[in-house]
Amino acid sequence: MGQFFSWVKSNEKQILVILDNLAKKGVEVSEAVVVMLSDLGNDEHHKKIHALETQADSLVRDIFSELNSTFITPLDREDMQRVASKIDDAIDHMDGIASRLHSYKITSAPPHALDIANELVKATKEVELMTSKLQNMKDPSTMIEHCRKTTAIEHKVDDLYKLAMTELFEGNDAIQIIKLKDIYESLETASDRCVDVADVVEDIVLKYT
Repeated sequence: MGQFFSWVKSNEKQILVILDNLAKKGVEVSEAVVVMLSDLGNDEHHKKIHALETQADSLVRDIFSELNSTFITPLDREDMQRVASKIDDAIDHMDGIASRLHSYKITSAPPHALDIANELVKATKEVELMTSKLQNMKDPSTMIEHCRKTTAIEHKVDDLYKLAMTELFEGNDAIQIIKLKDIYESLETASDRCVDVADVVEDIVLKYT
């Protein structure tokens, strides 16, 4: 019986460790997007980001597999699924940014795109910090603070997005407008997904503390 409870406790911890690894992968992807925007002539950046996204997908599958096979979960099963899904969504959108930059043959960073991408790095780091603290919620106020910071970052991204779009539509190249609009929207949506993670984490903190 003692061995059984030891296994349950170990399995509980493993789920949250994998979830944190997924959040760390989100940071890696966001940082790789910044590097790509700074060096658009190098096709290897696009390949690296897609490889990281594939690794993230594997982690998501591991999380869902652990949740389906674990009798007792450390937090509500649905809440952990939501956190994993929203982090995965953010990573998917960042991979989409890289794919669009590559497919549209963008040779220089669109105006304000690098600024938005740098804010996205900050957002993914906040997501990783709050996710890591799910393993031990001894300081709920700090977790809420990370959630609030993620929202503040998203507001800054929104301002940059609006500025970028305003300037974009002052141009005359319709094809370029369509391409860059798609990229800007993907950047903004990735930031939104980080806020979605923060919203779920805040719900969890309020539920368990």
